[in-house]
Amino acid sequence: MKSLKILWRVAANELAAWCRTSATLDYKKLESRVDHEGISFLTITLPSFCKDFERGLEQEKVDSNLFAGFSRQAGGPLPRFLGGFLRQVFDVNTGRLLDSPSTDCIFAVRQLTLMFGKILIPCSDARIRDAVRGYIQCEQEVEHAAHVGSKELYERFSRVAALLFADVFQELENELYKDSLVLPRHGPGKTADGLRGNAKFDQRVWPSRMEGMFGFIEHAAPTWILGLEKVESGAIQFLEPGQEQPVKVVLVPKTLKTPRVIAIEPTCMQYMQQALAIPLVRLLESERAGNHTRLQASKGQIGFTDQVPNRLLAMRSSVTREAATLDMSEASDRVSTRHVDHLVSRWPLVREALMVTRSSKASVPGNGIQSLAKFASMGSALCFPVEAMVFLTAIYLGIEQELNRQLTRRDILSLRGEVRVYGDDLIVPVDYVRSVIDVLELLGFKVNTGKSFWNGKFRESCGGDYYDGEDVTPVRVRREWDDLLSHSCHLKRVAKARRKPYQFSSPSQTVAQELESLVALRNLFYMKGLWQTAKHLDSVVGSVISHFPIVESTSPALGRWSASFQPMAERIHPHYHTPLVKAYVSVPKIPSSQATGFGALLKFFLKPGDEPFADERHLERQGRPEVVDTKLRWMAPY
Repeated sequence: MKSLKILWRVAANELAAWCRTSATLDYKKLESRVDHEGISFLTITLPSFCKDFERGLEQEKVDSNLFAGFSRQAGGPLPRFLGGFLRQVFDVNTGRLLDSPSTDCIFAVRQLTLMFGKILIPCSDARIRDAVRGYIQCEQEVEHAAHVGSKELYERFSRVAALLFADVFQELENELYKDSLVLPRHGPGKTADGLRGNAKFDQRVWPSRMEGMFGFIEHAAPTWILGLEKVESGAIQFLEPGQEQPVKVVLVPKTLKTPRVIAIEPTCMQYMQQALAIPLVRLLESERAGNHTRLQASKGQIGFTDQVPNRLLAMRSSVTREAATLDMSEASDRVSTRHVDHLVSRWPLVREALMVTRSSKASVPGNGIQSLAKFASMGSALCFPVEAMVFLTAIYLGIEQELNRQLTRRDILSLRGEVRVYGDDLIVPVDYVRSVIDVLELLGFKVNTGKSFWNGKFRESCGGDYYDGEDVTPVRVRREWDDLLSHSCHLKRVAKARRKPYQFSSPSQTVAQELESLVALRNLFYMKGLWQTAKHLDSVVGSVISHFPIVESTSPALGRWSASFQPMAERIHPHYHTPLVKAYVSVPKIPSSQATGFGALLKFFLKPGDEPFADERHLERQGRPEVVDTKLRWMAPY
């Protein structure tokens, strides 16, 4: 934790120089509270401070409800902590937003308070239990909300969904009718049934309810004969709904305040979810669906692969104030089967495909098997595209309510460039924001008002934060590097005792990830213009690895990015005559996984087109690297 405090002090002093103030007393206060409260001051209290700061920007005033737990300047509403920055944003006496607040100070406050907000540190057991209880409570609320929404509301929901996605759903319906889905390969992630690597290509179970829509022989066997042999021999077991493997609910680090709850799907469900998600996303992002000559209604208003449009719209709105950015709480967990049922009610094959590839039960830690009212938890391949379509429909339902008349296709096309959905990041015109929020809440969703903005000049969407057109997105520390420094010290002691030159090597994935994260952090600070902070991290990295050359951002080498210097070649490649530098590089070790004859043949047929596999040994190894090594090699700096 000492290294984190030093980093904060260096960044605070550099930002104070930017803003012509001092951060000396701020660091003393931080040091005192960290000694008293521990790392939670950096990871929980400071982000809460920033949330109040952003509320002040939103309501254009600091009042007595903000900055609880921090002493205030005598006779004024502003806290003493970071006061040198805050007084250049808000009036010292009244707390009102200045006519021309310093965007440098706004960035400084956000950088210094959010720097450690998303560091990957495990939560306490109590917070993990709270997160699990929250998951169960959310499920109960979704089940209740699915029975209380008015019939008229959901009929309107179906009609607006048809206006938005008719071309997409009809084309997907045609593909399902013709059984022309292009099947994907299995992903590298974990599965609820424990299958890993190439073992996923040799299915042993298949849900009976999925057999009518997606037959095992047609979709999970390399040839009809081999699939039939497997069925007749009993090597494949068809599971009735009560026998199906439930999704496995797990918790992964998000913030120290609360973990992220996700669900790991069984192999067969994950496989067919991807088969549906790939064409669905392709159709939603295409200009025209199928053979239609008319423009697709939802084109440009929904995205899955590119966050830039959301960020640009948020940046523009921070100047014009024409659009609001809304953030949803527990977004994916509140999309119910009723929402999805009405979303695709006019396309029976699409509806059936979505429902049979959905897991209906979950294994929740400490709570056993739970039936699910939600459509899918985060972890399903269909979770992200389906929730985005539901939210876009809800937005236009709110716009229709505000207009007090039925929407037309022309209305939807006229709002291109003003409405945008990327997952649970929503952007809507300010004129309709109240009605949109009302409809979202009627449908059982929760808008996170603490991270939604439409009054002031602050906007955030898809990881981009803006004030009055200026980028005020902070650089975040993702990992500590204490293990890395301890390991480096150990290697130096061993090298000294053996009278050999020191050379870095990573004994574990944790150490390798800390080094990668530290180098990435240094480069992000550099690109933000915090060069003194980057220089401080240069010394930290330099104490660990002996070679840290200047490289371009496209190089796989662990090196420094620089705007003022070009990479200097240390030698020339003997065959290609290209420049090389000596640098460390991360070398992942893919776990061994031998494919069987059945699985190997299926994997061959599932490869995209005629493109050869990148890994020549793909039948012998598969999956995410379990170990990452760090090697010193001659690398291209570009």
